[in-house]
Amino acid sequence: MKPIQTLYTALRILPLFVLSGCSTLQLVNSVSRFYAADIEKDIQFSPGNPNLAYDLYLPPAAPSSKAPTPVIVFFYGGSWNRGNKDEYEFVGRRLAAMGYITAIPNYRLYPEVSYPDFLRDGAQSIAHLKDTLRQTRYSRLKPDDRFIVMGHSAGAYNAAMISLDDRWLGEQGLTPSQQLRGFIGVAGAYNIYPINDMEVRPVFHHPNYPPKSQPIDHVQANSLPSLILAPESDNLVSIEINSVALNKALQKAGSPSELVTVKGTDHITIIGTLSPVLFFKGSSTAPIQHFVDAVTGSIPQQVKGTHTTNQAHHAGSQP
Repeated sequence: MKPIQTLYTALRILPLFVLSGCSTLQLVNSVSRFYAADIEKDIQFSPGNPNLAYDLYLPPAAPSSKAPTPVIVFFYGGSWNRGNKDEYEFVGRRLAAMGYITAIPNYRLYPEVSYPDFLRDGAQSIAHLKDTLRQTRYSRLKPDDRFIVMGHSAGAYNAAMISLDDRWLGEQGLTPSQQLRGFIGVAGAYNIYPINDMEVRPVFHHPNYPPKSQPIDHVQANSLPSLILAPESDNLVSIEINSVALNKALQKAGSPSELVTVKGTDHITIIGTLSPVLFFKGSSTAPIQHFVDAVTGSIPQQVKGTHTTNQAHHAGSQP
């Protein structure tokens, strides 16, 4: 079915989901199911804890080129208090439809754990995924042996810390420079002290904040390439203190970083732009594709600068 016909069909059924009382995420996931993907559910990565598992979204067709298939590990948000991989099927499907192998892991939440245990969970999921994708049954996809970490909100914090701070992958016998190609943050929390949100305070042991526990603390000249996607407005996470500040710090250190503002979005709807439900908002897929192409060597250009994207932005345009 042609994309515009498929989208039209999806939009026609939206009222049925609303009338049936489905949650917003149920609706978004249901409409996103016309994005083709082969899905493998509940791949456990931590013995003894069945909740620590990831879902794997695979492109349905093998790549047409000899180049490896990019691999993205996506961490969901939820103030480190809530969230589950099952709620983000729309992200996995969309990225798989773009041609990327995508893993969405669970991680432990407060009050079961606090900082830094959820970072250890994320690093462990990456180490497990590395071994999983070496299995013969994935060889048709030619998975890249270096991954891109991506996250939204609190999940963007997790992804940024794993990318910038050697400690977490180091515990798995890996390093960011060896295992990762880059980092994509979506409306992320990178510089949140002092914490005003009452449910987030105990996550980071307020008021006794651990030293070097923010992504901005770990910026170096050799930091991995970063794509920082920011909404046009955000009443939950300050864009200036977090996204803008991290981008400036990376660029000042000489590390490749690009800040992209997605028009018409807020803290929540920016991740929703990966679903066809919010097709009328700015594009997040275009800068993601542009970034992945750049860091995997598909196009010969730098990742740098600051710009705004809307529906008219195309993946091949210059920043």
